[in-house]
Amino acid sequence: MTEEILNEKFPVKLEIFEGPLDLLMHLIKKNKFSIYDIPIVKITEQYLDYLDKLGSFDIELSSEFLVMAAELLLIKSKMLLPRHEEEEEEDPRMDLAQRLIAYEKIKKGAEFLKEKEFSTYYNFFKEPELIEKAAPDYSDQSFDIHLLLKAFLDVADKNERKAPPPKTSFSGIVGREKVSVKSRASFIKERLSHGGKARFAQIFEGITSRPQLVATFLALLEMIKLSIVGVTYNDDDIIITQLKDGEIVDDQ
Repeated sequence: MTEEILNEKFPVKLEIFEGPLDLLMHLIKKNKFSIYDIPIVKITEQYLDYLDKLGSFDIELSSEFLVMAAELLLIKSKMLLPRHEEEEEEDPRMDLAQRLIAYEKIKKGAEFLKEKEFSTYYNFFKEPELIEKAAPDYSDQSFDIHLLLKAFLDVADKNERKAPPPKTSFSGIVGREKVSVKSRASFIKERLSHGGKARFAQIFEGITSRPQLVATFLALLEMIKLSIVGVTYNDDDIIITQLKDGEIVDDQ
């Protein structure tokens, strides 16, 4: 605020001071006063002097300034009253100080947001693209066929011992059981559907006949060959893990 503007007797404008608190903050900073220890007599005099220099008032715009002037005069009168040493009275300036502190925080926040309002005005953003994840390469996986064969023979031996005695009297009547390797591949995938992996022995659990046993082992070998499943060795156990979805060619 310059003397030239004051002498022209402009009415109170919100663009000059946004309100009475804004005017008070201006006077406090100009005189380098502390918000927590405002010399109320001096600040009131300067505040009233500012209003007096404006000359004419627009009541709608300046009513808040007049209310603050009355409040400053009230605080000034309380400060001039004698105090008894034994009485601990609240500083009448404290409420005004708290309001000024809150106003200062809000004003700084508004200035920060105003600076950032157009900070990205010339920035252009590209919508994200969905990038498909490359399929894992299992071409270099290796396994020991002898360990798989040994594990299969162990499973077959246990299966033979659990199987009921052969019915030789029907050997000429009942034909050989035909088991599709492709169907056993579906059986293996079903076993791997819960968790995506299983122990080698779990793949063969519940199998009751040798044809099913052999077909299941052949299906497993074919699935390993096609990288549908992978084989890992954990201590003395063999773990079968599903790597991808796929089908095998049924040779039966």
